[in-house]
Amino acid sequence: MKMSQLLGLRFKETPADCQIASQILMLRGGYIKGVGNGIYSLFTPTKRITQKIEAILRDEMDRIGGQEVMFPVTLPADLWKESGRFESVGSELLRFKDRSGNDMILGMTHEEAAVHLARNTAQSYADYPFMIYQIQTKFRDEPRARGGLIRVREFTMKDAYSFHTSQEDLENYYKECYDAYHRIFARVGIPEVFAVKSDSGMMGGKVAHEFMLPTEIGEDTLVICDECDYRSNMEVAPCIVENEVAPDAELEMVSTPDTKTIDELCELLKITPKQTCKAVLYRKEIDDSLVVIFIRGDLEVNEIKLRNYLKSEIRPENADEHESDITYGFIGPVGFNAKASIIFDRSLIGTHNLVTGANKTDFHYIGFTPERDIPSPIDFIDVAKTYDGAICPICGKKSIKTIRGIEVGNIFQLGTKYTDTMNMRYSDKNGEMQTPIMGCYGIGIGRLAASVCEARRDDYGPIWPISIAPWQVHICALRSDNPLVAETANRVYSELLAKGVEVLFDDRPVSAGFMFSDADLLGVPIRITISPKTCSRGVAEVSLRDKSFKQDMQLDTLTDDIRNMVDELLSKFSHEAVMTR
Repeated sequence: MKMSQLLGLRFKETPADCQIASQILMLRGGYIKGVGNGIYSLFTPTKRITQKIEAILRDEMDRIGGQEVMFPVTLPADLWKESGRFESVGSELLRFKDRSGNDMILGMTHEEAAVHLARNTAQSYADYPFMIYQIQTKFRDEPRARGGLIRVREFTMKDAYSFHTSQEDLENYYKECYDAYHRIFARVGIPEVFAVKSDSGMMGGKVAHEFMLPTEIGEDTLVICDECDYRSNMEVAPCIVENEVAPDAELEMVSTPDTKTIDELCELLKITPKQTCKAVLYRKEIDDSLVVIFIRGDLEVNEIKLRNYLKSEIRPENADEHESDITYGFIGPVGFNAKASIIFDRSLIGTHNLVTGANKTDFHYIGFTPERDIPSPIDFIDVAKTYDGAICPICGKKSIKTIRGIEVGNIFQLGTKYTDTMNMRYSDKNGEMQTPIMGCYGIGIGRLAASVCEARRDDYGPIWPISIAPWQVHICALRSDNPLVAETANRVYSELLAKGVEVLFDDRPVSAGFMFSDADLLGVPIRITISPKTCSRGVAEVSLRDKSFKQDMQLDTLTDDIRNMVDELLSKFSHEAVMTR
């Protein structure tokens, strides 16, 4: 490819309303162009990158027995009504009617389509196990599109679905996919990705893992322990605390005027948030009923845990929305008699002498001991977010810490959530009808490309790993109006193409600074600089984009040497290479 023919603009200015480095660089470098909120067109460099990612995905999925298929983007809503998700999934699912008035959807995930494809085909136990996968466009009406390709509404995804006759078989295959995902991320150039336990969300199932790239711009909070390698998403990480030892004290109501917040209360009584029991209020979407959570004052409610426990979507209570005799700002468990579901968080186990609301304006109780002052036995539930310094659930040390990360893949053990509701059956060895068990496995292609850019870059542009780089070699012909430079550069370009090397040739009559700035933004791993000075010495300057190598090479053997460099770099990202790491 010649730069003089490459469509796309590269520029120095930071685009407006962009804070994430990968988004800035991919806009500045002529990789993507916004079409609408969370919708992008891809220029040639990005298309070449994503094609290489897709090739790696196909290779690894085929190696574990995957069969590539293709599902429609547009699906009849009847399939989602069978599974129950047409009603249960929120506005992220784009629903519409066709010209005949039939309910339709744009697929945001394809579990229903996978069951539909397989259910009248795999009818005998002899047909199992199997895995089908696709690389397909999807649409999710994401309310928080951000970060360029990091979070979009329309996206391309590799999604795979496995079908099994036993839980043991699913677990064995799940492990195969788990390992394949680690190979995929190593092959695209981000081996630091690690798996965490996660919430299955609308996908269903009891076991799920997300694959996370550690980065400060990540939307997910990850919980890790360096002492024992415990890894989890904040959504499902248990919050284990050690409460301070405090003597019992009598329960006493005290005046606390104008102290509706924990900070105000602590300032007035000269205590810490750990010495308080606060109330956090939500409404269940399923029936609009009130839920009150009593939790240690320094902790936050983990809304994912709460949602899963209640088996309902939730929203924070707005005191202005409902008429109530609740004394907002002074709510406490002693004497609370409003109609509501009461939850005591596990952080209150064994606590003594706390301060809590008295359900009376401008008054709190001191000396509150939950297991003494609440008349009925308390069923403590873990609904708190964990925090730095909390106790690790595996090794028991106070070694929990939180970091940020981007989710670059996920896998789920779905069980029979879809096969049962959609009446997929097979005949076992005894002729009995059974319900197959499913797993599903997803990787977003564009997000993965942007994540690699986020992790592999410097101040000047991306540093693409050669395994997914848009081109392998970038020729910079300085002074292309010079006949010797033009002849030499064109000959090197033609010879490298003949040797099967992917080459981008900057043949434009522009300044060296302009040319090198564009080269940095395009991030091609190997750069060949040809100029009047190098030609006069019979050499070309060869460097690596990551600045780890720079050397003059003889023009007589240049193309053979470059071919060898490409092969050596590629070998580090092969399936066999990552298997031995």
